[in-house]
Amino acid sequence: MDDHEDQILADELAALAAAAGAWGGLTRFVAKLMRKNVREIDLVVALPFDDAVEHVASVLGRAGRTVGPVPESDEAQRTIRVVVGGGAGGLNPVVVTARVRQGGATDSEVRLRAAAKEGLIRQRAGERTAARVAALLAP
Repeated sequence: MDDHEDQILADELAALAAAAGAWGGLTRFVAKLMRKNVREIDLVVALPFDDAVEHVASVLGRAGRTVGPVPESDEAQRTIRVVVGGGAGGLNPVVVTARVRQGGATDSEVRLRAAAKEGLIRQRAGERTAARVAALLAP
């Protein structure tokens, strides 16, 4: 998951640089070397599995842009991944990944992970985005 996450962040930063008139290839290379700010939050959602997947997908879909399907190896788990804007002015791309697992009959477990690249100025975009999205997921 981390390699794919790093690639998504590097591609997003390269696209931002290219849109601003800079060379995206160099930005992509440098982005792969930058440190990552990550936060993971475990939640329990009081919804059955299918409803929880629908709720999480809806919330994340409103928060950002969906990034490709994530292959699943377990039928009792679904993964949803989006890219949202974080940091100053919402210009720092943050990859948010939510893994919904079947819990009991009336609840589901959600592991929320938000990751962003950090430059010289620490914005803690991953940490702040994880907290913001977790608040949106709570009923």
